Amino acid sequence: MIFENAIIGAGASGMLCACILNNSDTVIIEHNETVAKKVAISGGGKCNVTNKFMSPSHFLGDKNFIQKALSKFDEKDLLELLKQNGITPKLNPKIVKGTFFCNSSKEILDFFLKNSTKCKKYFNTSVIDVDFDDVYTIKTSKGIIKSKNLIVASGGLSYQTLGSSDIGFLIAKRFNHPIKTLNPALVGFTVQKDQFWFKELSGLSLDVKISVKGKLIEGSLLFAHKGISGPAVLSSSLYWDKGSLSIDFMPKINITKFLHTRQNISNALPLPKRFIVSFLSSIGLEDKQLNTLSKDEIERLSSIHDYIFAPAGNFGYTKAEVTKGGVDTSYIDENMQSTLQKGLYFIGEVLDVTGELGGYNIQWAFTSGYVCAKELKRNSQ
Repeated sequence: MIFENAIIGAGASGMLCACILNNSDTVIIEHNETVAKKVAISGGGKCNVTNKFMSPSHFLGDKNFIQKALSKFDEKDLLELLKQNGITPKLNPKIVKGTFFCNSSKEILDFFLKNSTKCKKYFNTSVIDVDFDDVYTIKTSKGIIKSKNLIVASGGLSYQTLGSSDIGFLIAKRFNHPIKTLNPALVGFTVQKDQFWFKELSGLSLDVKISVKGKLIEGSLLFAHKGISGPAVLSSSLYWDKGSLSIDFMPKINITKFLHTRQNISNALPLPKRFIVSFLSSIGLEDKQLNTLSKDEIERLSSIHDYIFAPAGNFGYTKAEVTKGGVDTSYIDENMQSTLQKGLYFIGEVLDVTGELGGYNIQWAFTSGYVCAKELKRNSQ
């Protein structure tokens, strides 16, 4: 039997594609034992499906390519589709502004299974190799599967405990698709010796602004045993590859407001004393009355608004939520089809499109999966 469509990967992008197609001529090949294991743990088990402020500005990748896709299926379209299926995500900006969460990730998993019942599913099945000769021949751990179209939705290298695989990138290379450099993203930073004082503050959280590569990220920073993490840091990791970044540890109040007070620095500033003591030590400044500070001391203290440092690296793929880089979208058309190989499609995280924290990556998975499925349906008519 030759299937019309073979989808490699049963994550969010692959499963929404399958749901839109939902026919017996579509086969899903998944190396895990069930669908969308990454979705199951997303948003702390409540699946942060999308964001109110959806736009290409929140993504790393070709902005024009992203905009064209979102114009066909954006956050409003997704919320309407879910509503039609009895799912009503709620706005909860506690972690990241504008984020929508489901009551439980199980709602999305059930949606996937309910709406893809006609598709043939091969679970616990690994793809070994792919060849093309009029049709695609997919060599798997359970035998040969053939199809006219091949949809690669295999994700990236993050969350290795969930069985992440590089098969999507190998298939891309097999058909001469360039791959943009792969790196962990939405991940914490490790620190160099000068910032080892960060580690001493493990468990402490602050609201900050981080400036990196021309982007300004607001949110919470969490000091950790390895360095720093938290929502603001995770989103910042999307744009950082090497070099310095800047942190404003007190973004809502300017230090100049306190310079005439007789209180000591650690008592006057509206920050945890534990942080201030460590910060002062790191800049070689005594904890003394603010109104006694010299011009040089004021300048050093003002670095609380512009603390510049270069991370040593990041926590790696085992802690990363996504993979940045991927299949170069210069060779992918606006319907997610390869311009180098007919009938070959790439969707989701495998593409060189990566969003910030807060529902952006799941939206991209849904958007690219939807756009691809609609094109496949048009071509089959």
